[in-house]
Amino acid sequence: MPTYITLLNWTDQGVRAFRDTPKRYEAFRVAMDKLGVKLLDFHWTVGQYDIIYTFEAPDDETATAASLQLSGLGNVRSTTLRAFDREEMDGIIAKAAG
Repeated sequence: MPTYITLLNWTDQGVRAFRDTPKRYEAFRVAMDKLGVKLLDFHWTVGQYDIIYTFEAPDDETATAASLQLSGLGNVRSTTLRAFDREEMDGIIAKAAG
């Protein structure tokens, strides 16, 4: 399955309710499971982003649906990146080389 990396920043609403972030994480994890998305890791961070997580989804549409569900709650703004492992990158290089 394709892998994605998501960078999150809390909105004003999200940071005001920071005490609820563990509960929000659990609800998010359950919602991801229902979509067929596999959460690989999840970290609260210090710096430019408040949270970083990686996940696998069957396709870009499912990954986008998961991001929309999360962002639609109003607690975070997200940036999601498609990630490629070594094997995938080898295939990309082979295609680019012609």
